[in-house]
Amino acid sequence: MKFAKLAQYFQQLESTASRNQMTEILVDLLKEAGKDEVDKICYLSLGRLAPLYAGIEFNLAEKLMIRVVARAFGAKEETVKKEYKKTGDLGEVAEKLKTKSPSLKPSILQVYERLYEVATESGEGSVERKIDKMAKLLNGLNSLSVKYVVRIPLGKLRLGFSDLTILDALSFMVARDKSKRQEIEEAFNVRADIGQITKVVKEKGLKGLKGIKASLGTPIMSALCQRLPNTEEMIKKMGRVAVEPKYDGTRLQIHVVGSKQVSIFTRNLENVTHMFPDIVEALSKEIKARQVILDGEAIGFDPKTGKFLPFQETIKRKRKYEISEKAKEIPLKYFAFDVLFKEGKDLLGLPFNKRREILEKTLFSTSKTIILSPQIVTENPNELRRYHDEQIKKGLEGVVVKKWQAPYDPGRRGYTWVKFKQERGKKGGGLADTLDCVVMGYYKGRGKRAGFGIGAFLVGVRESKSSDQFLTISKIGTGLTDEQWREMYSRCQVSGVRCQAKPKEYIVAKGLIPDVWCQPEIVVEIEADNITKSPIHTAKYALRFPRLVRFRDDKSPEEATTLKEAEKLYRLQK
Repeated sequence: MKFAKLAQYFQQLESTASRNQMTEILVDLLKEAGKDEVDKICYLSLGRLAPLYAGIEFNLAEKLMIRVVARAFGAKEETVKKEYKKTGDLGEVAEKLKTKSPSLKPSILQVYERLYEVATESGEGSVERKIDKMAKLLNGLNSLSVKYVVRIPLGKLRLGFSDLTILDALSFMVARDKSKRQEIEEAFNVRADIGQITKVVKEKGLKGLKGIKASLGTPIMSALCQRLPNTEEMIKKMGRVAVEPKYDGTRLQIHVVGSKQVSIFTRNLENVTHMFPDIVEALSKEIKARQVILDGEAIGFDPKTGKFLPFQETIKRKRKYEISEKAKEIPLKYFAFDVLFKEGKDLLGLPFNKRREILEKTLFSTSKTIILSPQIVTENPNELRRYHDEQIKKGLEGVVVKKWQAPYDPGRRGYTWVKFKQERGKKGGGLADTLDCVVMGYYKGRGKRAGFGIGAFLVGVRESKSSDQFLTISKIGTGLTDEQWREMYSRCQVSGVRCQAKPKEYIVAKGLIPDVWCQPEIVVEIEADNITKSPIHTAKYALRFPRLVRFRDDKSPEEATTLKEAEKLYRLQK
């Protein structure tokens, strides 16, 4: 397929806000695509060149892309900058500057290969080579293609959908409805590479997904926790359970491929191996396996007292610079609580009690960094509650309760894992948990807040676990410190976050339109006294006395609380 044709599909996708229409357009695109290019089309449509965990970045900031556009079309940089300031879309600026039609029409694969070359340029003089190659690429494209190609390195393609909509499209492609969505998503949860999953379905149909197993180097979507109101309900629903401390750290999935090859992924599929050299070093001494995938939580501790540090301190380890210095300042312990793969064997289908046996044989009891997460096994709600209270006294969040004989459930909030952070009476009596919300936009400040540039912000929850859309649930104007207000404003100003028009993913009532929109990028943990029904918010619920607990840089918008989960919290409080 020619890239010009793909650009036409992108234009169709950009011009509709209807999820059904988007899915139909994607179905047509995937049907027309060749088997050798369909994976690349998936990545490009999401504004990437590879899965997120591959870590391929262009490193071409706005200033450099302005130089690219100016060089490609013989314009002055000041002119490009001025037009960009007016429109807020460098792609549109480049499209207008592109007046000559190219003599050749490059294919999708040719454009992809050129973009890949640009992204992987490195070494001395690489910036200039990137600019030159990018300018030459733009020169050989038609104006519509130029618009979308310019947006990709800036991370601003934003056609209004994610991997989830592509999963819908694959189901429609093979079955003409959503009936195969769950089957396709289950394969994606085990191998979180939308390009590869699409390629398999295109080449072999659904039967090709039967062979999808856990694979070293490709992250598995993390199992997630459900909520139940109290220990009696947990034992009644789950039977015999393992109970483990809930650490307030950062979830990490570790892939050990060989004696010297390690990959570490966050729960939102980011490769952060280089950020944790202390964990990488410990793995060479503290595990009994050549090949293994571990699931666990890393938490910082004070080297003087040995006490665990709060999440805000642990998350400081997630950085691109001064990594060694921070590793000494905030050392980590990694509590391994599951094993998903070992020595060539996929362990996801094994019951937890069997996986635990394998995990115990994989770790040394004397290890200082890679530590087996402690647990008790019980069928007694009182014993479960006592263990929970002990963890609270130690300064931890609570416990995670796991069905003793359940398989690992990638990417799902089933009742195989339940978190127990607090208990308010036998049937609830308050919010059983906090909510992870997406910041949708903000309102300008007045009075004292005028100095912060922000007076309130709008947050939303996901419409459903299979949806890309967000519904409003709270306008938050209190419950933040001065420092938090400044940080919120600062985060909202980042290029790629602040935007001029309402993102297509948002459903917002007229009376709640913010002064400034934000792309779905910032995830915040919100605590509230309770949830009430609301005629104003599109979620039909509102948070009462909401307050910001923290920014969740470890979570993606796809991991935000869903409407169904918010409804469950509403019911549990009664």
